[in-house]
Amino acid sequence: MPRPSLRILRLPTSRARRKRLFTMFLALLVLLTFLTPFYIIYKPPSLLIQYFAHRWPDVLWHVPTSQLTPGTKIVALTIDDAPSEFTAEIVDVLVEFGARATFFVIGGQVHGREDVLRDVVGRGMELGNHAMHDQPSRSLPPSVLSEEIRQVEGMINGTYDSLSMPHPTRYFRPGSGFFSERMRGQVLRLGYRMVLGSVYPHDPQIGYAGVNARHVLSMVRSGSIIICHDRRPWTAPMLRVVLPELKRRGYSITTLSGLLDAVAQSRES
Repeated sequence: MPRPSLRILRLPTSRARRKRLFTMFLALLVLLTFLTPFYIIYKPPSLLIQYFAHRWPDVLWHVPTSQLTPGTKIVALTIDDAPSEFTAEIVDVLVEFGARATFFVIGGQVHGREDVLRDVVGRGMELGNHAMHDQPSRSLPPSVLSEEIRQVEGMINGTYDSLSMPHPTRYFRPGSGFFSERMRGQVLRLGYRMVLGSVYPHDPQIGYAGVNARHVLSMVRSGSIIICHDRRPWTAPMLRVVLPELKRRGYSITTLSGLLDAVAQSRES
């Protein structure tokens, strides 16, 4: 019977171990290099949001609330892609938990749902402008973008007129969340404040209410602007998790105007 080779029984040399450790370290470094940008996109750190706010001060990302009474915590909830067959359920959840939100309207979805928008406003919510179609606003020619914004503005103002209410503050959120320098100037000339946000669970792509709720609750802080989306069946279930937990933590959940007004009033007092 042949004797086992001593080479087979011999433990790896220190050189072999070092080579193996180096290979594992290199693989880990490549993995981290690949994953880090995705993590930063998914959960942007507050310093990055602060940089964006400094770089583009006319765009609303987050509202500093340090001047509020100590212990006061307030956030703005915004809901894109309204109206839809899910809007009424979302509003029901908001009212149930004493929350308010700004709904960004896509004009191409309004026909046949005018009563839904009236119900949204009549129950204490606010409407903002999200252009006519679910497409990147940045890709639109300036003349087309201006026309779309004006069309949606007419729909929004018509909703408030039908309720004998004053027209709302003009907020515009660009489709797909991207903008250019040209767009910024154009939106300002049209009398709008461009709004993005600081807490975004990527809910159009992630259809799990629990995952999205955990994302929001892990990122939120006073002054946050939360972005979520209508037109998805998982939004209302997500809010049923998020809203009571925010209330338990002492937050007020309001519209963009509600957040800005609260901060402005604290400065005056």
